[in-house]
Amino acid sequence: MRQPPPLQLTLFNNWQLLRDRQPIQIPSRSQRLVALLALRGRQNRAKVAGILWPDVSEPRAQASLRAALSALQRRVPSLVNKDNGDICLNGDISSDVVEFRRQADQILNGHIPEPLPVLDDPALTGGELLPGWYDDWVFVEQERIHQLRLHVLEALAQELADRGAHPHALQMALSAVEIDPLRESARRAVINVHLSQGNTADAVREYERFSSLLQNELGVTPTCQMTDLIEGATTPSNA
Repeated sequence: MRQPPPLQLTLFNNWQLLRDRQPIQIPSRSQRLVALLALRGRQNRAKVAGILWPDVSEPRAQASLRAALSALQRRVPSLVNKDNGDICLNGDISSDVVEFRRQADQILNGHIPEPLPVLDDPALTGGELLPGWYDDWVFVEQERIHQLRLHVLEALAQELADRGAHPHALQMALSAVEIDPLRESARRAVINVHLSQGNTADAVREYERFSSLLQNELGVTPTCQMTDLIEGATTPSNA
């Protein structure tokens, strides 16, 4: 018997479930169930019901979960596996978020893919997770993706600078700054790239811009870690 083509789930920029490039329409509550399982993996049914329907009684939440599962079974049979009170997505489904996390884990563990990643690679940069969804659990997942993306960009900036690929490293670091202008580790990544090129003046200017921004926005100064970085680069040696 011929197996159906695998499913492709998109969670970045918009929710979409495809089979053989054709979208599969499922109700909103079923979409939320699929998204939650894709992001968090195997879950207890009672926990899923409480997460997805936190403002109703437990019996009503369980009833909503059963309805969501029933709709999925009609539209996409066997998409969800059930086992001893737990539910999870069938393994025969690919997801852009899963691929993003897989590549992020590799990079953060020091395994930089070849050829070198580029900024417009969806597996590297991902996208906006589930825009227009305002559930509390979605906000948590959005922040996780946000932080992971920043860590990846900073790690790539450091690795590429160490390899001597300074223009590419600078673009990675500046992208992290663009995402979160008040993040000190992103600014340090930019400064480190400048210093690795011997561009001390550029490093100092970046430090001064960040110091001014911090003072204006938060009324604080950079940490000793960042100050020491600049002072170490600008203080003449006594050799």
